[in-house]
Amino acid sequence: MISHRDNNTQRIAALDERAEALKLKRGMGIADARAMHPSIDVVEADPEADRRLLEGLADWCDRYTPLVAIDAEYGLFLDVTGCTHLFGGERAMQDEILTRFFQQGFDVRAGLASTPGAAWAAARFHGNRIVAGGEEEALLAPLPLSALRIAPETRALLESVGLRTAGAVMAAPRAPLARRFGATLLLRLDQARRHGLVEPVMLTDNIERLISRLAIALKTDLERRGEGARTLALFLFRVDGAVSRIAVGTSRPMREPRLIQRLFHERLTALEQSIDAGFGFDLVRLSVLSVAAFDLVQGDLTGEAEDDDADIALFADRVRARLGEAAVLKPVVVESHLPERAVKSVPFAEAPQRPPPAAGRAAPPRTAPPMTIYPPERPVRLFRSPEPIEVPATEIPEGPPMNFRWRRALYRVARAEGPERIAAEWWRQLPGEEEAPTRDYYRIEDSEGRRYWLYRQGLYSTSPQAAPPRWYMHGVFA
Repeated sequence: MISHRDNNTQRIAALDERAEALKLKRGMGIADARAMHPSIDVVEADPEADRRLLEGLADWCDRYTPLVAIDAEYGLFLDVTGCTHLFGGERAMQDEILTRFFQQGFDVRAGLASTPGAAWAAARFHGNRIVAGGEEEALLAPLPLSALRIAPETRALLESVGLRTAGAVMAAPRAPLARRFGATLLLRLDQARRHGLVEPVMLTDNIERLISRLAIALKTDLERRGEGARTLALFLFRVDGAVSRIAVGTSRPMREPRLIQRLFHERLTALEQSIDAGFGFDLVRLSVLSVAAFDLVQGDLTGEAEDDDADIALFADRVRARLGEAAVLKPVVVESHLPERAVKSVPFAEAPQRPPPAAGRAAPPRTAPPMTIYPPERPVRLFRSPEPIEVPATEIPEGPPMNFRWRRALYRVARAEGPERIAAEWWRQLPGEEEAPTRDYYRIEDSEGRRYWLYRQGLYSTSPQAAPPRWYMHGVFA
């Protein structure tokens, strides 16, 4: 047997078949168990080791579905939607999983149903049962209240008013249950029962209304966990068995139903012509594929938080949902001396985001600003790759050009500033590789007032074998 401490009392946490044959049960005090059977072996529980083992088993189950979650201390949830046919059907898949666990030395029970609550109850109260669609309530009705996955305190309150089975609770009016026992009880009921549509839906407007309702239920669970959704997936189950999967991503953790509905509105609008509703969808499911911690922000007296970045992030999310991930890019600074490497464009969701402002934070003490050395002015438009130019002559060997030819046009230099020397990045140089030439940048203004940013690559040398330096156009000013 395995024991654990509960309110300063050692109790049975788990036991094997031989201990069960001795009429011992989980939750029984170790002292009572030893009084009945003094020769029993008791081992102290190790929650951390159990957790690591469960996480390892969850990773192992990725071979069956990418959606695997840990349930409490000793269970796993596998979302096998759209995966069962790869293993020969539901029964064949369940049999394979049970066989593989048995070969590894585990005694497991499995249940398969269209809802997580029904699958959980089937595994623990029936064992290795597959529940057909529409039979969830018939399965749950005769079971005790623990089959609904509700807290012991809630079970005790329900039993005190005569509701002792899951069927009795499901038959009771929902409004009084919510007022007296809280919204968590209704959530567990919804997770156990299949909520099919009265009739299949085909219109996008109807699907969006269902998304709004599902997002409201989703918000409660996210709030309880202190998390927000980063990736959401909408599954549309067609009456003929086909499944459509639509995913959206968010730049920031999100759990507001109205915002989730707006993202899916953009995505559905973009995919409206490619989604084949056939004879309609009879089941719609909204899932969270990835989450992140959700930091609450104190609002002002009107209840609104001043966060301009949140509006920009929502706008970018809506554009990406409509036009794709590459539709909105954000420049990110890169540690590099070379101008063409100093900034790169990445998808908006992958760019680092500034943390939201914290209300009520005391202003930092006012001190004298430090002296700042600003870099020379950079052009408004920087070419992705520098373009070669022809420089026929310079005032002095190391000075700016007097005129230059670029894109078959001749430009006469009126003013010049520089040089600004940028050396090669030695840490990028491979062993044995020749060192990259030094660059001397000039800000040039031609006779018509146009301004350019060009550079000379390499230095002049008196050696006849040395290659002459080359000139390039790297950008233009406004």
